[in-house]
Amino acid sequence: MVSLRTFSYIDVLQPQVVGFLQTVSAGFQPLDGMAALFVEIAPGIAINTLTDAALKHASVYPGMQIVERAYGLLELHAFDQGAVRAAGEAILQRAGLQESDRLAPSIISSEIIHGIDGHQAMLINRMRHGDMIRQGETLYVLEVLPAGYAALACNEAEKAADIRVLEMITFGAFGRLYLSGSEEHIAQAAAAAERALKSVSGRVESKRA
Repeated sequence: MVSLRTFSYIDVLQPQVVGFLQTVSAGFQPLDGMAALFVEIAPGIAINTLTDAALKHASVYPGMQIVERAYGLLELHAFDQGAVRAAGEAILQRAGLQESDRLAPSIISSEIIHGIDGHQAMLINRMRHGDMIRQGETLYVLEVLPAGYAALACNEAEKAADIRVLEMITFGAFGRLYLSGSEEHIAQAAAAAERALKSVSGRVESKRA
């Protein structure tokens, strides 16, 4: 029995989100302006079957397929939004699920740090896969459950404000997002990210996994 954790369409991938995915994706890389779909399920091994269903029913490109024991993540993209949605429908049909069976995202933690110290900036820059934070900038850190929704939050944040994407973790027990910029722009980005997550409907998990 497959449990649907994340099922999230992204209408237009933003440039920094695209660039970040290009640094971490083992499959076909997305391009600016493509639509995308993030699907996260449990158990992880079942993601192989769902990838098969998507690629046989729609003209889409797989960017990430991550298979962990507990959870599996699949990211698909294409310029044709209809093709991405068709791939999503094929996945749901193969799994015997509906979009409403997904988990609603829960914001586990959210914090904004103003005027970051140079030594902390150095620590963050060593662990990030994206851009770098500069001393004195504002840092935004978001933790979300399930992990796959971090991509939606990041994309909406970039749409809303002039920020830099430092890190985006979309798989595992929790999703995480690190953004930097000015105080004003980070405030705008944080509001957009959290608003997007709160707008996603779905079932509520009785206990956190």
